[in-house]
Amino acid sequence: MKTDLTKILSISGQSGLFNYISQARAGAIVEALSDKKRSCFGMNSRITTLADISIYTDEGETKLKEVFLKMKEVLGDADAPTSKSSPEELKSFFEKALPDYDRDRFYVSHMKKVVDWYNALKKYASLDFEEEDGKETASEEGQE
Repeated sequence: MKTDLTKILSISGQSGLFNYISQARAGAIVEALSDKKRSCFGMNSRITTLADISIYTDEGETKLKEVFLKMKEVLGDADAPTSKSSPEELKSFFEKALPDYDRDRFYVSHMKKVVDWYNALKKYASLDFEEEDGKETASEEGQE
């Protein structure tokens, strides 16, 4: 089954990733990817879809989906380094996966989140992503 990053959420103050289930009167109903427990988060929670996240590079920004695909190319079937890995190990890994990442704006704390998200998607969902609507794909092709 393909993973739709527009429905995978990161919620500020919560560990792990969540799958969007439904809109609720007071916010959103989500399901944790790891244990499938459902929760409701209010309108004041900072909820971000993984599709909306980009990583700073020397040329601008790279969508998180593209970063995950590049990580998968480097790793094959192996897991990414964990967030407990040394800063040097994380930087070395991202130099292989995303060699043009912006060293001034893409911090080790960001790297830890990205590797945790990658490993969570690999374990609980899929690294085979759904294509976005044709309009967005066409605009991405124009940039290359």
